Amino acid sequence: MSVFLLGAPPAFMKYTDVPLFVSNRPLSKLKELYRARGRVSVDSGGFSELDGHGSWDYGPTPRQYAGQVGRYVDEVGIDWAAPQDWMCEPWITAKTGLTVEEHQARTVGNYLDLKAIDDRLPIIPVLQGWTIPDYERCIDLYDRAGIDLRALPLVGIGSVCRRQGTEEAARLVTEIAGHGIRLHGFGFKIDGLRRVARYLPSSDSMAWSAAGRREGQGCDFRFPASRGPHKNEANCLRYALGWRAEVLAAVREGLSQPEQLVFPLAA
Repeated sequence: MSVFLLGAPPAFMKYTDVPLFVSNRPLSKLKELYRARGRVSVDSGGFSELDGHGSWDYGPTPRQYAGQVGRYVDEVGIDWAAPQDWMCEPWITAKTGLTVEEHQARTVGNYLDLKAIDDRLPIIPVLQGWTIPDYERCIDLYDRAGIDLRALPLVGIGSVCRRQGTEEAARLVTEIAGHGIRLHGFGFKIDGLRRVARYLPSSDSMAWSAAGRREGQGCDFRFPASRGPHKNEANCLRYALGWRAEVLAAVREGLSQPEQLVFPLAA
């Protein structure tokens, strides 16, 4: 079943049953976890690690991350988690000082390491690259490691968030999906989904939070036991759910022709 994951802070897991995408960075800091009301998947926080530090040296080790994911499986009930992948945007490789090829090798290597630590963990592989040949090379890396991406229920496609609404990204997703790979699109908002929703069994976005921060004075919606109205909408559940409804409506409108409606986003 196709699904749109709402990027969200961990607290949302208590109060809504819509599918959520939660970052490991805040989730791993919680001393107590709780069973999610709905479906939850976990982002490793890779972009923040590489953008902020130029490496994974300040993040969890693979063994630590595997332990965190195992805890989420037991206590939260997550569907899947992303590996500690290495994005390939030019401004990211400039910070790491490494080549796209090295980022790809480290991405595949981390997936293999995590599965070797505990092959029961619901870690999905992620394709990284910048050009179409890059991503095809990454597919080949997995093939040579004995990982048949076509046989897996879901494979992430990274380094597309900042260009998700472009023709370049549309061609990229179309080409990679043509290999018979079921893709999760990281950071796909409305413009990108209008173009490639039919090729994405799954996607996520937290764009609502940045938009909500620009809203200024927040509404009076509050979580149970909260202290009062919030300053802006950056962490507002009601605002996030309203934004999500607009995304789903717009995507359905863009795919209104019956022959195009092959990505029925979950309500």
